[in-house]
Amino acid sequence: MLSAGVLALLLVGLMTGGARAAEDGPAVRVSEEQAGTGGTVTVSGTGWRADTLLMLLICGRADPSRGVVGGTNSCANADGRAVTTDAEGRFSRRLPVVEPPVPCPCVVHAATATGPKAQADTEFQVAGHAVEPLPAEPAGGRLSVLTDTTLDGSGGLLTWFGAPPARTLVFTVGNVGTEAVKDPVFELGASHGVFAPKWEEQQWQGTIRAGKKARIELPVELAAGAHGDYTVSLKYSGRILAEQPWDVGRPWGVTLFWVLVCVVVPAAVFRVGMAVVDRVAPKHRRPLRDRLRAPLPLRLPLPFPARLAGRRPGRTPSVPPSAPPSPAPSPSTTLPWFTPDSVPHTASGTAGGLSAPHEDPSTFPTFGKGPP
Repeated sequence: MLSAGVLALLLVGLMTGGARAAEDGPAVRVSEEQAGTGGTVTVSGTGWRADTLLMLLICGRADPSRGVVGGTNSCANADGRAVTTDAEGRFSRRLPVVEPPVPCPCVVHAATATGPKAQADTEFQVAGHAVEPLPAEPAGGRLSVLTDTTLDGSGGLLTWFGAPPARTLVFTVGNVGTEAVKDPVFELGASHGVFAPKWEEQQWQGTIRAGKKARIELPVELAAGAHGDYTVSLKYSGRILAEQPWDVGRPWGVTLFWVLVCVVVPAAVFRVGMAVVDRVAPKHRRPLRDRLRAPLPLRLPLPFPARLAGRRPGRTPSVPPSAPPSPAPSPSTTLPWFTPDSVPHTASGTAGGLSAPHEDPSTFPTFGKGPP
């Protein structure tokens, strides 16, 4: 049975080992140092960020101290494998052994696919693959980034409407070589998602002496309308010195412009069409827009009892209908079949049964004659 002192020493050793692994950063290991094409090896790693997606590749012309010369162009990208770390930053994944496109020395290269960049290499030999010495490092000065890189600047109104986003990459480099570096030429590239960066050379005017450092500012510009997660990479003498993430906002002004176009243009076309129709229409007719704007006639429904009475037979409606007015007879109108001399006389002395009085012609006075 272990004593309390031994247990304490074991706990201290475990804690010290964990702290040392955290200080050393991400690491990667392989189950075998050499394997032939067609086989598989187990790749494991520690010290990575939790829940991080990694990419595992076999790369040639590489060394753990110098990295992969030529970047991912020296790796077997088609046969790589992806793996996600656990909550403690560890992973384990089977990787097929294939020949890289360039000669060895070879490494198993592990790098983050999303988020802040991190990478690690371990030596590995592909059996039967050609081996060539690495190219010699350039003599003289050698630059190294001493501080974290930053992107200074902000977008303006034009950027909100789709203008190219622009920033300034600021970093500090030190000359760790033996000679001065005059007017160094850097390469800047911006990558979006899984796409490789497009490199652009930029020369910094100045001299960095051996053992000295300098603050460098380089402009970075993306394409018009760019938005999303980008990564700005800095390269010097074929080596990537630093990488900086850049979250580019969406140009909402462009979206607003197209929304206004979709609303204003149809309205303008409608108004032009209305004007053409009004000009072509006959003159005695009202313009089409006036007929469309005229209010509809208001028809009030009858009261409920009246509607009910009108539907049921045998019931008179509560509201008597008004009789249409009869036309007034014209006093000067004489029927064609009626004349004063053709009125028939009845026995009662009335014409056509009329009750008008009839006078005897014998009672009429005579003129120019004596009494009978």
